[in-house]
Amino acid sequence: MINRETLYKYARDFGVELDDSMLSQFRLYASELISTNKKYNLTAITEPDDVIIKHFIDSLAVLKFFDLDYGDKIIDIGSGAGFPSLPLMIAKKGMLEVTFVDSVRKKLLFIERALKVCGLRAEIIHARAEELSLNPEYRETYDVATARAVAPLNVLCELCIPFVKVGGYFVALKGANDELDSAEGAIKTLGGKVESCVSYKLPNGDSRSIIIIKKISQTPTAYPRMYKNIAAKPL
Repeated sequence: MINRETLYKYARDFGVELDDSMLSQFRLYASELISTNKKYNLTAITEPDDVIIKHFIDSLAVLKFFDLDYGDKIIDIGSGAGFPSLPLMIAKKGMLEVTFVDSVRKKLLFIERALKVCGLRAEIIHARAEELSLNPEYRETYDVATARAVAPLNVLCELCIPFVKVGGYFVALKGANDELDSAEGAIKTLGGKVESCVSYKLPNGDSRSIIIIKKISQTPTAYPRMYKNIAAKPL
């Protein structure tokens, strides 16, 4: 079981105040993650303190560097076990309109259970991002797209930016290497512009970065391509 005081302190260090209700939700989320992971391989990170730092705080760090408004419509690409958007939903009292997208059904089933135990609601879609963004119902309709450690940034941009409406943002959570140099062409081609790139350290000293890309023009209809083409020849 995670330590509430540790989570509260680390979150506060990043400017995020968690009340008793939120801390209880995080404990339920962690318990569900650790127990489910004994049956299905959701994450290699299962020690309680590591869950706090490498999953919860890493996700909540977004709020230190990017303003999420209540009611924002967010799409989380390659959601995995729900990071970063489920922790963000907890910290924003469930007042974010989130769509979780993953191509692995068992991960989405876990997110569904985690949302239920936390008393939260969100849309869950089993699909490949490059196919879903071709659907007019989802293309360029979101205030924010986010992804954490899914793929290299130039690949992520092609998967995520098509979902973002003009004036919205793609927020990428990356490791110490921000990968911006290799992604500049992709960002421009897809209608984006880098607004900021911030580096920081988690409480255990691990280096992280957050890249914030603003959507300034529509994504050309030629994108995204089929994933095999994206991977073989990134923009």
